[in-house]
Amino acid sequence: MMIPRSIAPGYHARCLFRPRSLVLLADPGQPEAPVLAANIAAGGFEGRAYAVGMPVPGLLPADSIEALPEAPDLAVLCLPPAALEPAMAALAGRGCFAAIVPGPGPDLAGISARTGVRALGQGSFGLCIPAIGLNASLSHIQPVAGRLALVTQSAALARAVMDWAAAEKLGFSHVVGIGGNATLGFAASLDWLARDAGTGAVLLDLRRVRNRRAFVSAARATARTRPVMAIRAGGRSGDASGLADAVMEAALRRAGVLRVSGLEDLLSAAETLARVRLRPGVREARVAIVTNGIGLGHLAADALVAGGGCLAELRPESLAAFGMLLPPGWVAGNPFSLGPAAGPRLAEAAAMLAGLPEVDAVLALHAPAPGEAPPEAVDAAAEAMIAAARTGTGRAAPILVGWLGQATAGRQRRRMAEAGLAVFATPEAAARGALHLAADRRNRASAAELPSREVLELAPDRAGVRRIIAAARAAGRLTLTAEEALGVLAAYGIPTVPGRHAAGPAEAADAAAMLGFPVVLKVLSPDIPHKSDVGGVVTSLASPGAVRAAAEAMLARIRTARPGTRIEGLLVQRQAARALELRLRLGEDAMFGPWIGFGQGGTAADLAADEVHDLPPLNLALANQLIGRSRTARLLGGFRDHRPADRGAVAQALVRLSQVAVDFPEVAGLTVNPLFADAQGVLAVDAKLALRPVGEAGELAIPPYPAELERPFRARSGEVLTIRPIRPEDAAALGEAFRRLDPEDVRRRFFSPLRELSPALTARLTQIDYDREMAFIGCDEAGAIRGVARLIRDPVGPAAEFAVIVEPTMKGQGLGRHLMERLFEWGRAAGVTDVAGQVLADNRPMLAFVRSLGFSLRRSPEEEDVMEARLTL
Repeated sequence: MMIPRSIAPGYHARCLFRPRSLVLLADPGQPEAPVLAANIAAGGFEGRAYAVGMPVPGLLPADSIEALPEAPDLAVLCLPPAALEPAMAALAGRGCFAAIVPGPGPDLAGISARTGVRALGQGSFGLCIPAIGLNASLSHIQPVAGRLALVTQSAALARAVMDWAAAEKLGFSHVVGIGGNATLGFAASLDWLARDAGTGAVLLDLRRVRNRRAFVSAARATARTRPVMAIRAGGRSGDASGLADAVMEAALRRAGVLRVSGLEDLLSAAETLARVRLRPGVREARVAIVTNGIGLGHLAADALVAGGGCLAELRPESLAAFGMLLPPGWVAGNPFSLGPAAGPRLAEAAAMLAGLPEVDAVLALHAPAPGEAPPEAVDAAAEAMIAAARTGTGRAAPILVGWLGQATAGRQRRRMAEAGLAVFATPEAAARGALHLAADRRNRASAAELPSREVLELAPDRAGVRRIIAAARAAGRLTLTAEEALGVLAAYGIPTVPGRHAAGPAEAADAAAMLGFPVVLKVLSPDIPHKSDVGGVVTSLASPGAVRAAAEAMLARIRTARPGTRIEGLLVQRQAARALELRLRLGEDAMFGPWIGFGQGGTAADLAADEVHDLPPLNLALANQLIGRSRTARLLGGFRDHRPADRGAVAQALVRLSQVAVDFPEVAGLTVNPLFADAQGVLAVDAKLALRPVGEAGELAIPPYPAELERPFRARSGEVLTIRPIRPEDAAALGEAFRRLDPEDVRRRFFSPLRELSPALTARLTQIDYDREMAFIGCDEAGAIRGVARLIRDPVGPAAEFAVIVEPTMKGQGLGRHLMERLFEWGRAAGVTDVAGQVLADNRPMLAFVRSLGFSLRRSPEEEDVMEARLTL
């Protein structure tokens, strides 16, 4: 289900993030007032700044909102809670719809809804945009301009990061304090930063995500083009199990965001990712370490390997060349030590390593040495390192510097930081920087990985599942029996062990005779979450008499151990051959909604602590990635006398479980334990399913593939195509379709003579957010793509941009018009009111086509050879 975006009338992101005028509405009695007033005045704001309520030197005074000479773009409201709504109503009356609320505002969301004014807050740190001189914040220092953005809910963390950045000579494009995240929060900020050319990296301080789907969508859009790093304070103290933290990490991974463990880790990642990049195409960084003391090199290597990093292995010819830099008698090996007298040769060696194709990153470590007592000697080594790091920028591997010491090394570190180097005070910190480089590239590459063509076509018995759920609700139950839960799995194509429900011991014996021996006997009780705890499972029963005796003994034992326990009968199942036991889970997280868990199964599953997580929906590629992150994945490959299990069948089971979450949002939780896996496939032996109360439904953080939009289309030639939304598995077919296009059509579509779709562009075109954009494709029976039309929504408004192209053989067949009409239909449902696009002025066929669809045309004021096409839906 697509969720239309709710945008306040009159609000424009530009007014918040690029204001041309602002007003400070301040009550002098508010503690934040003098700080805000001083910072705004001292920031050197390029626009016009007004003050209402208190005199502020440097700001133009006004008696009231109504007396302002213009409608300001942005208002900073330093007022008591009771004064907020009248002020925001007055601002709306003047045409100002963007605000910052640094103090308390208990009903800020309600006030915003009533007035139409959207605000950062309550408790916002404020907003800094140094490039335009805006410092409407509670900062203790004036930030300098740079390429780092910080979006935070904590004022204390904002001040700490800004103070650190000042010492490290890092500047900011934006510092955004969203505070309580009442109306304007992470999604609005990230949507802006994703399109801001001045932002090179983004830091996030996550506490509460108000709109999970909007957040994941905006985070993914931002992470496509720059590193995004996130921390979460309070995640483990609020949930000691760590499950909420694990689900958040899964959500961030899907968006391509790097999760870091704490403030120190965040600052280390910022130091690295704000300054250096791996070369294009590198995914797992191979690191070379060079030092003037072998002990430092071993410390860095240990930290790198312990963190999952990879030491580079040099080719023989590289080792021979590099050996000439080593002292006599020293053996060349990674880490490389030049000895304490290295001096500027350390930089020379780092540059040589950075130029090798088998090296993806270099750690250059320097400790104070006896011959470097004169400051000039150390300065020369530092300046040489600066020159080495700058020389290969963009072509060679990045150089990360560990410059140890304080009394003599502090000044050189500051100098290197000023020069833009990623410089650290310890070998471990430098190694952590290399790990962050690799993890960021791996995360973002994984989020944009091109899957194979293989699509698991599902044909579940949804009507059968609805009947099972309806029967449980009619009986007043929110928990399904094991037999019913297994029935849901069977309806989705997951093999289940044959079984029968029995009212008592005699019926259990009869059921066993019909199933065939041996059998397993299980108690059915909503009061017993773990049957094995009370002897509620008996295996290897080989005759009706044995089943009856076991049932009588089991029921007696439970009644004695747990008087009053509700018993709803017995489940008799054919005993399956033993195999690797897995556990699959579908659960609910308060912040990110439904999640999928995979790991070791059986009675010790909770103790094994081997569960990895992802968010539905899953495809086969994502399911295989999920499996690969678990320790259990090694067992699936076979060990000792155990044959490899069918990993593909496990991945399919995960995809089918994911589809249950998509199709039935009323399912609160579903556990399959154990799921037997062997060379023949998988078999669900036991399951639990819990329903939400009537009227409640889960909301996925990632919109699923909208299969309901698939429809047939008959071309004028009579050929029948399927018109459907594009999906990640279409990557290869899209590349093939591109190669069939006429070069002139490519130039007209992409405004350049593009020869091939790069993997990154292919991922961007096929892995779309179905809430944010739509791309309809026309496919023939063989799966070939014959045409594509795309509509990309403005994330903060009702406008959208279109593009369309069809292959030469389909021109004149009505396909282009049909694709555009499907886009218009989707756009109206999504709340789009205005559609626009750009057409080259010499593209006469396209100009005639859009005119026939009702578009108006005008020449672009910025580009003489481009026409702008616009249509109101």
